[in-house]
Amino acid sequence: MNWTTHGVCNVVEALGNFNRYDTDLALREGVTREGAAWADEALHEMGAALGRADLEDQARLANVCSPVLRSYDPQGRRVDSVDFHPAWHGLMRGIFQRGFHCAPWERPVPGAHVARAAGYLMQGQVEAGTLCPTTMTFASIPILQREQVLWAQLEPHLFSREYDPQDAPLTAKRGMLVGMGLTEKQGGSDLRANTTRATPVGAGGRGEHYTIVGHKWFLSAPQSDAHLVLALDEAGALSCFFVSRWRPDGTRNAVRVQRLKDKLGNRSNASAEVEFQDASGMLIGEPGRGIPILMEMATYTRLDNVLGSSALLRAGVVAAVHQARGRCAFGDILVEQPLMQSVLADLALESEAATALALRLAAAFDRAESSPLEAAMRRILTPAAKLWVCKRTIEAVAECMEVLGGNGYVEEQALARMLREAPVNSIWEGSGNVMALDLLRAIQREPQSAQALLDWLASACSGDSMLSRAKIALEELITEALRDPRLGRSVAQELVLLVQAVLLRQHAPQKLADAFIVSRLGCARSGRIFGALPQGVDARAMIERAWSGG
Repeated sequence: MNWTTHGVCNVVEALGNFNRYDTDLALREGVTREGAAWADEALHEMGAALGRADLEDQARLANVCSPVLRSYDPQGRRVDSVDFHPAWHGLMRGIFQRGFHCAPWERPVPGAHVARAAGYLMQGQVEAGTLCPTTMTFASIPILQREQVLWAQLEPHLFSREYDPQDAPLTAKRGMLVGMGLTEKQGGSDLRANTTRATPVGAGGRGEHYTIVGHKWFLSAPQSDAHLVLALDEAGALSCFFVSRWRPDGTRNAVRVQRLKDKLGNRSNASAEVEFQDASGMLIGEPGRGIPILMEMATYTRLDNVLGSSALLRAGVVAAVHQARGRCAFGDILVEQPLMQSVLADLALESEAATALALRLAAAFDRAESSPLEAAMRRILTPAAKLWVCKRTIEAVAECMEVLGGNGYVEEQALARMLREAPVNSIWEGSGNVMALDLLRAIQREPQSAQALLDWLASACSGDSMLSRAKIALEELITEALRDPRLGRSVAQELVLLVQAVLLRQHAPQKLADAFIVSRLGCARSGRIFGALPQGVDARAMIERAWSGG
C-alpha cells in the first residue's frame, strides 16, 4: 500500500547564498552619498560573507543553545563564568575580523562611521544578540581614550581584530570586550535612584582605585573583560568607574553574577544581575560626571539601536519578498497580487527610509563638531530616530511574518526570532518616553543646534508644498511640546518622518519619495497599518528596488 499522503510542492526554499550588499540598492547608494565610497569593495566582500546560508544555522544555534552561568569550577572556586555555544563564538569572531567593535576609532578617516554602520547593518540581519557586546565595546573606546595611562594598557586589546573568549587576565589575552553597568532594580532608567557606592582606597580622584559595593539589575555581557559602572563616590555624586573582570594582581575581581536573565528575545546574549562585593574599580573622568560620561557612550549605542532595528526591518523585508516571489495562492504568485504588492511596497518604503536615516546619522558622527547641523543630527535626531525606528520595526517585522502565514510563526523560520528581538532596541539604552524627554531636553538646551536643524529642513522643504506644511506644523508642535512634554512622542514622530521624507525626496526615485510623503505626511496618511498606500503607487517597482536577489 502507498502511504504517501502528500507531495512537497508550492513551498519556498531557503534563500541560500546571496550578497547582502549587492542586493541592497538603498544601502549601496547611501554609502556613496554619505562619504564612504572608498569602503565599497570591502562592504561587497562583507555582504557576500554575511549572506552565506550556513550563518543562519549559526544564528539559530546561538539562540537555541543560550548561555549558561557557571558559578563554580569543579574544585569549588567561585568563577562566575558564562559558557556560550561555539556558534556564538563563531559569530563574534567574524564581528572582530570586520572591525565593527573599533574600526572608526582605529582609523578615523572621513566616512569611517558610515562604512562601519553599513557593515553593522548587514551583520544585524544575521543575528542580533552578538551586537550588544559589540556596540558597548565600540561606544566605550572614546571614553577610555581620554584616560592616558589606562588607554596605553587597553589600546592593543581594544583595537585587536582577534576575538579572544578565554576568561583570563588581559595580560594573557589578544582581544577584549567592554560592557556597561548602569541600571539598578529600584531605579531602572532613573539613574539618580542608584545606591551602588564607591569608596576610595587612598586619596581618590581621577585614575585612582576604589572599592565598589552594590548591585546592577541589568549587566549585559557579564563575560566582558571590563565594565563601565555608575556608582556614588565619597561625595555622594554619581561617577563612572572602570571595573575589570580580573584585578591587576591576577585574582578575580569581586563581581558576583547572581543569575542570568530569562529574556523574551536576545537569547544568545547573556544579561545578568550582579553584586559588587568590594570590587576593585578605577575612577574614569572627573568625579560626579558619571551620567554625562555614560550618556556620551549612550549616544553611540543609540545609533546602533537604530542600525540594529533597521537591520531587522531589512531582513524581514527580504524574507517577505522572497516568500511572495515563490508562493502561489488563490491562483497566482503572491507577489503579483495587488494587495500583497501594496503591503510589500509599504514595507520596502519603511526599510529604505530607516536605512537612509541611519546612514545620515552615522555621517553626522563622522563629521564631528563640523557644524551646528551635524551636532543636531547627533544630539537631537538620534534619540528621536531611536524612538521611531525601533518601534516601527516591531510592527513591520510582525507584518513580514504574516506574509509567510503560519510558517512564519514557527521557530524554524528566522522571523520568529527576529520578532522577539525587535522590542529590545526600543527598551534598552532608554525606552520611548526617555527618548522623547531627551529629545525635548536637547532642543531646549541646544537652541543653536535645534535652529540649524529647522533651517536645514526649511531649505530642503522649499518648493514642496506638502513638506513645507509639515515643517511649519513641526515647528508649532515643538513650541507646544516645550510647554507640555506629553507631546514629546509626537515631536519625535513628526521630526523623523519629515527628515526621512526629505532624505528620500533628495536621493530616492521620485515615485518612491512621492509614495512615502503622501502615505506618511499627506492626505493619504494611513495611521499605523502597513499596506494602505494611496492609488497610483508603482508597488512593483518599489519591490524590485527593495531586493534584487532570489
